[in-house]
Amino acid sequence: MNDTTSKPALPDRLAIDPRSPFHVRAVFEHEIGIRYNDKERFDVAEYCISEGWIKVQSAKTVDRRGQPVLIQLKGRVEVFYK
Repeated sequence: MNDTTSKPALPDRLAIDPRSPFHVRAVFEHEIGIRYNDKERFDVAEYCISEGWIKVQSAKTVDRRGQPVLIQLKGRVEVFYK
């Protein structure tokens, strides 16, 4: 059922912010899942598999430009297509 041949390879590092150099538009055309320390997370803004971290928004805090403040959590990161 899941045809992964037409889907692009998941990058080692990916960000949801389109201004980031790690944003890959083709990946976001498909639904992806991120598992952090064996628990699926839905609030991840950026991840890096090789370095083992994710970035999530810190409550409702924003910086002076109105962008959310991100905190980095270290652990085991797994990414997959749903």
